[in-house]
Amino acid sequence: MQLPDLDEILERSHVVRLPLSVRFRGVTEREALLIDGPAGWGEFSPFLEYGAAESSRWLACAVEAAWEGLPAPVRDAVPVNATVPAVAAADVGRVLARYDGPGTVKVKVAEAGQELADDVARVRAVRAALPHAKLRVDANQGWSHSEAVAALEALAPFELEYAEQPVAGIDGLARLREEVARRGLGVAIAADESVRKAEDPLAVARAGAADLIVVKAQPLGGVRAALRIVQEAGLPAVVSSALDTSVGLRIGAALAAALPELPHACGLGTGSLFTADVASPAYVARGGELDLREVSADPELLAAHRASAEREAWWRERVAAAHSVLAGEQTTA
Repeated sequence: MQLPDLDEILERSHVVRLPLSVRFRGVTEREALLIDGPAGWGEFSPFLEYGAAESSRWLACAVEAAWEGLPAPVRDAVPVNATVPAVAAADVGRVLARYDGPGTVKVKVAEAGQELADDVARVRAVRAALPHAKLRVDANQGWSHSEAVAALEALAPFELEYAEQPVAGIDGLARLREEVARRGLGVAIAADESVRKAEDPLAVARAGAADLIVVKAQPLGGVRAALRIVQEAGLPAVVSSALDTSVGLRIGAALAAALPELPHACGLGTGSLFTADVASPAYVARGGELDLREVSADPELLAAHRASAEREAWWRERVAAAHSVLAGEQTTA
C-alpha cells in the first residue's frame, strides 16, 4: 500500500505512557504512539533503544492496521498464555492472579543479575500454582551454550512445552537443539529474536535451528508480512506481543486469528500486566482466550495517560525517522 504522508500520520497520533503492575523488561511504564487511522487504530511502540531502520518495521505495521485494516480471521478466538516476568518465586502468585484462567504460562528466565536457582524456583512456583498448565520459558538470548544446557537439564523435569530463544544466533540455536536432542531432554527450541531481529527471518527455518518460531506483528512489518513469513518458514508458529497496549494486542490477535493453524497458545496476554490501558474495557483474556472484538482507544483514557510534551516530541521525531526509511524503500522499490 502507499505510505501516508508523515503529516497525516502525526495529525492522527497520540502518545501515551501506561503503568505496569510489575517490572518487565526493565521498565515499570510503557510508552506507545497510537494512530487513529481511516481503517482502524494502529500502534507504533518499538522499544526505546531501537534505531530508525528497525523501528520502521513497527511503523509499517501501524500504518497497515490504521489505513488498510486487519485481515479476515479463520477462528473466533485466540488462546493465550499468561506471562510471568523474572520476579521472585514468592511473587509468582500475585502475578498469576492478574490472569483469568490461563492454560499455558510463559516464564521469563536468564535475567541479568539472577542465577539458575532463581529460574528453577520461579518455574517451580508456577507449576505449584497451576499443576495442569503447559509451561514454557523465555531466556531472550540470555544464556551461553553451556548455561542453556545446564538450565534445560534443571528445568526439563517441569515438562516444558518449549524454551524460547535460549541462546543468541542461528548457529547457537542449532547447536543447542542438537545437544538437547542428544541428551534426550525433550524440550523443543523456539526462535524469537533470530526471526524478528534478523535481516532474513527465514534463515532460522532453513538452518533447521528451531522446532517452532515466534512471530510478532510489529517487528515483522505488519500482519500480512508475518503471515507470509510463517507460510514460507513451514514451521509451527506462536504469535506474541512486545508489551503492547490493547491496540497492539488486537493487531497481534488478528495475526493469530488469520493463521491456517494455531497449535500453541499465543503470547498476547500481557495486557493483564498493565494497571491502566487505552481501551475500555482493556483487551485482556478471559478464560485463557482473547475474543476478536473491535478495539479502539478511548478519548478519555488517551487524555488521562497522555505523555509529557517532551516525550511526545521525542516519539514524533521517531516516527519521522522511521517514515523516512519506509519512504526510501518505496522510492527504490
